[in-house]
Amino acid sequence: MTLETDRADIIELFGRYADIADTKNFSELPPLVHTDPFTMDVESLGGMPPLQASLADYAHALSSSFEPFVATHHAITGHVITIDGDHATARAHVRAEHWVPDDVAAGGPNRWLVVGFYDNEAVRTARGWRFSKVKLTAAYQENAHLLASPGA
Repeated sequence: MTLETDRADIIELFGRYADIADTKNFSELPPLVHTDPFTMDVESLGGMPPLQASLADYAHALSSSFEPFVATHHAITGHVITIDGDHATARAHVRAEHWVPDDVAAGGPNRWLVVGFYDNEAVRTARGWRFSKVKLTAAYQENAHLLASPGA
């Protein structure tokens, strides 16, 4: 294990994290990305306070949240990682796009866009690095009303 290997492993967590929603793989990927339990903080999206969730509860909530979207695409870049032994902080930029079905868009915009930052915490486990905390800080959103639309 080297600093470069650890850094590459943590960057790969971001890729797998994006793939959970973008490939709708809500069963196999979460255990490869997160500790069980872990803390999820998306308060900047709608005011819901951070919560600690088991992987099973998280997978169920994600499936319910993302299944209605026709497609999603999460581009995560600009990784800045600080490693201190078996703990790390990982900051990255995110551009997350979420497309709703035409009937939900009803002739209007069909994409909810979120741009911002992830400030995550990772720990080294017996199975490799895993995120113990995921925090999204949304800096900008377009068409956030689509998140609350029926069917989305």
